Amino acid sequence: MTPTRRTLIAATAAVSALASLTACGGGSDDSGSSKASGSTYTFWDPYPQFDASSPWGKLVGQCGTKAGVTVKRTAYDTTDLGNKALLAAQQGNAPDVMLVDNPVVSTLVDAGILNKTSDIGLDTASIQKNIIGAGTIAGASYGVPIGANTLALYYNKKVLSAAKVDPASIKDWNSLTAALKKVKAAGKKGITFSAINTEEGSFQFLPWFWGAGADLTKLNSAKGVAALSLWKDWVDEGYAPKDVLQNTQTTSWQEFVTGTYAFGENGTWQLGNAEKAGFGYGVINIPAQSGGSAPVPTGGEFVTVPVQKDTARYDISKKIVTCLTSDANLLATDTTLTYVAPTATVQAEQVKQNPELKPWVSAVAAARGRTSGGLGSKYPTISQPMWTAVQSALSGGKSPKSALDTAQASSGKG
Repeated sequence: MTPTRRTLIAATAAVSALASLTACGGGSDDSGSSKASGSTYTFWDPYPQFDASSPWGKLVGQCGTKAGVTVKRTAYDTTDLGNKALLAAQQGNAPDVMLVDNPVVSTLVDAGILNKTSDIGLDTASIQKNIIGAGTIAGASYGVPIGANTLALYYNKKVLSAAKVDPASIKDWNSLTAALKKVKAAGKKGITFSAINTEEGSFQFLPWFWGAGADLTKLNSAKGVAALSLWKDWVDEGYAPKDVLQNTQTTSWQEFVTGTYAFGENGTWQLGNAEKAGFGYGVINIPAQSGGSAPVPTGGEFVTVPVQKDTARYDISKKIVTCLTSDANLLATDTTLTYVAPTATVQAEQVKQNPELKPWVSAVAAARGRTSGGLGSKYPTISQPMWTAVQSALSGGKSPKSALDTAQASSGKG
């Protein structure tokens, strides 16, 4: 079904509201924006940092060759990719295969431009349920996840040792706050994170919000207020710096690797950089308010098959997707991207090759999609008021309760 112009305009606005959370960066290339025909298949992805000579670039080409066709790959930054996909669908010119950031999947489904995996005949039985959940709408999946990343707490072993804090003692919010108090008393800095007024701020707040048991449909519940009050108390007590309001995940990481902070909330994608930090570090799951691991948001991309006028093309598209998401290729790709694989089999192999990934596998097991639970394309209309509330409360403009009351009203669910 051809999506209406109004639907596409609304969907474009939603895509624009979602920022990339996969540590993939910059630039775009329009060279593949027109769809080829015959034995050439078009493929779009959000990895402009990988050129044709990279392992990823070579894999895409090899999967085309294995399917008996030539793949013409084009890389865009994440937001640009979503917008171009919507425009291409409007023009009847969508790529054959497309790799998209997981929150964008529901927006593209709303616009009517993605096929269900079941309609293409793609097997998703081995995919971890919570990972594929980020691309599942009304019980149907619309892509195959290529991997997942998420958030946890990195810690500086030297700083914790000097403050006489055992990281194994951190089980809940109270024990974490007690540790931050000891670190400050020892003359060091507590915790750094990103509370910037973008999707990155929402992404980093969600583990605490969900860890309190809060629900995105009721931002101003007592549980949501508890989460925002935790962050505000940390800033007010000097356990977290005031510049968290401007911190991106990158600048927050740069603070952590100065070696003066006990903890840094950050992602799987920083694992390679952690090895180069120059000090001993460890990783623990973000604790829930009352103990256990907090649910953390799932980052990562889905390989999707856009709707085509010529449905005969789907057979080859299926082969390309199957090749890209085979166990052997997932292992290589997820190692390159520092992603946790979406299947238990590949996860086990990853940990065998790199034991440092073990806490990240358990973090991903506790993760959930930002658009899961039926939110779909409504998520951006909730996320923006939420990050605005975080900014307002941490800056002292409003109390956590007042800030979240405003957010709830702004989300259209007040």
